[in-house]
Amino acid sequence: MWESVGYYNGVMGPLEEMQVPMGDRALYFGDGIYEATCVANRIPFALEEHLDRMYNSLRLLEIPFRMERERVRAELQRVIDAAADSPIHFLYWQITRGNSPRNHVFPQGVEPSLMIFVKPHAMKPMDIPYKLISLEDNRFNLCNIKTLNLIPSVLANQRAAERGCDEAVLHRGSRVTECAHSNISILKDGVLRTAPTDELILPGITRKHLLALAKEHGIPVLEEPFSMVELMNADEVIVTSSSALCMKVESIDGIPVGGKDPQRLKLLQDAYLAKFQRETAK
Repeated sequence: MWESVGYYNGVMGPLEEMQVPMGDRALYFGDGIYEATCVANRIPFALEEHLDRMYNSLRLLEIPFRMERERVRAELQRVIDAAADSPIHFLYWQITRGNSPRNHVFPQGVEPSLMIFVKPHAMKPMDIPYKLISLEDNRFNLCNIKTLNLIPSVLANQRAAERGCDEAVLHRGSRVTECAHSNISILKDGVLRTAPTDELILPGITRKHLLALAKEHGIPVLEEPFSMVELMNADEVIVTSSSALCMKVESIDGIPVGGKDPQRLKLLQDAYLAKFQRETAK
């Protein structure tokens, strides 16, 4: 077993020793898609939903990945099982259009490439709130596809880090879209509000779970755009992601936000943690 495990097209080894061919289209075009989730007790959380989104992203990018779902599941599990014990692991995988000489048009007769890695992961405690900055959303209009084209998100996260913050919330004009690598929702007057799943946001798995948990606990849900003004005046601001689950936000651009509906927020956080623990139990 290795502490962190890498995999590329069937070859597996220590993550730090793995190599990717220079012809892989991820290197030149970011021509691929990815997925990620947390693993506990060697059980990947919400795997089937991640596989659903994976195949949908592949369809939207016209990547002819022919590996069947059962085989993908088995290869992911093989990498997980090769990792040394850890309370939580982070599982990442990506599929690219394959290896070929650099050319913008799709290569012919080339099989897509599958890359996987698993490494130890420490989830952020939900009782430590996030600090955010706000930035204009300058990404392209295919945000519903989980592609490798993440330069705007990288830059946004760098700006957040430089200001001692955890994330950047993005907006197009006054409309809030999502964060650089998370979804964002608000609680207002007892209602959970979040942006609709159009081409401007990623249909997050954690976001989907949060909405379902809210309904289960009698919290109304509204999927429609909200503004930066509404965000700043929300009773609570919530950031969701596969790596951190359900995080409270305490400030945006240095201005305090939320803190007005802690009971509902704690209810959702506890419900989500219970779901994660239940579905990754041995």
